[in-house]
Amino acid sequence: MSKAKIGIVTVSDRASAGVYEDISGKAIIDTLNDYLTSEWEPVYEVIPDETDVIEATLIKMADEQDCCLIVTTGGTGPAKRDVTPEATEAVCDRMMPGFGELMRAESLKFVPTAILSRQTAGLRGDSLIVNLPGKPKSIRECLDAVFPAIPYCIDLMEGPFLECNEAVIKPFRPKAK
Repeated sequence: MSKAKIGIVTVSDRASAGVYEDISGKAIIDTLNDYLTSEWEPVYEVIPDETDVIEATLIKMADEQDCCLIVTTGGTGPAKRDVTPEATEAVCDRMMPGFGELMRAESLKFVPTAILSRQTAGLRGDSLIVNLPGKPKSIRECLDAVFPAIPYCIDLMEGPFLECNEAVIKPFRPKAK
């Protein structure tokens, strides 16, 4: 069985401004390492808040690097430079609005400003693209909420079988009849 490739994209203008420690991308990697027991390989990029750069990165990860899952962090708020959802929608064949709805509902349990978040998800070819917020605590809260559906979504797309540490996260897969 081959390793699953998972894209991790940190979107931040601070990344192109010089020395930058990407704690958000590392939080995604740490969380996925907690969740997954199957082998996986991160395909990792830190890019600026620029629509064309975000689109090109998502396309490259989906079409050329064969990532079954691409997780972005950053650029989902109401600031003028926050364009990750628009870039995601531009490159996706179909949108998966339930992911954003569930992440906002989960985040509202912790902060009233969750309604300002514009996270979304969509499908491009054989890849599921999920936008996450930028703060590590929020990343984990949102992934805890949506990740149980991700392995089955990838199964339905005929991607690699993602095995999880069920003591940490229990994926939902329907029982065979």
